[in-house]
Amino acid sequence: MMNNNMNPNRNGSSSNGSNSSNNNNSGSKANKKNMQSFKTEVANSMNVNLKKGYNGDLTSREAGSVGGEMVKRMIAYAQDNMKDNGAN
Repeated sequence: MMNNNMNPNRNGSSSNGSNSSNNNNSGSKANKKNMQSFKTEVANSMNVNLKKGYNGDLTSREAGSVGGEMVKRMIAYAQDNMKDNGAN
């Protein structure tokens, strides 16, 4: 079962009580751009030819390895930040 605090967009409000729809559009566009940039960076570091737009010519292995590496890096980033903030 998912904790309500883990999903800030549940029922249209964040865990701090503010309405997420007020700033959802601009933040969503920025997040999408950042995620695309991150994906491109990871693909380039793995020598996967990721283009802007359609990438149907990638093998499942290439696409999956990029996604898997993104997850590994996000987990490492979160763990490092938890250490820096004194959390266990």
